[in-house]
Amino acid sequence: MDRIEALKAMAAQDPTNLLARYGLAMEYVKQQAYSEAVEAFEDVLRVNPNYAAAYFHGGQTLEKMGEVEQARAMYERGIEVTSRTGDGHTRAELQGALDMLPL
Repeated sequence: MDRIEALKAMAAQDPTNLLARYGLAMEYVKQQAYSEAVEAFEDVLRVNPNYAAAYFHGGQTLEKMGEVEQARAMYERGIEVTSRTGDGHTRAELQGALDMLPL
C-alpha cells in the first residue's frame, strides 16, 4: 500500500485523526497533486478550525496553483485563528506569506 492509500485508510478509520489528514495533505503536496492537497487541508480545518499549520500550507498550495485570491483568504482565515488562539509564531508566518502575495 502506498503512503497516500495508507493515510486515507487511517483517516477513514478515525475521521478525527488530524495527523493522518494533515499527513495526507502534505503527501499530496509532495506529489504535486495540489487540488487534492487543498481539499485535504480543508478537511483538516473542518475537523479542527484551529489547526494553524493547515492554513499556512493550504495557502502555499493555493499559491502554487496560481490561486492568489484563495491563498489570500486562507492566510487571512489563519491570521484570525492564530490571533484568537495566541499562536504568535504561526500568525507571523501567515502574515509574512500574506505580505508577499502580489497585489
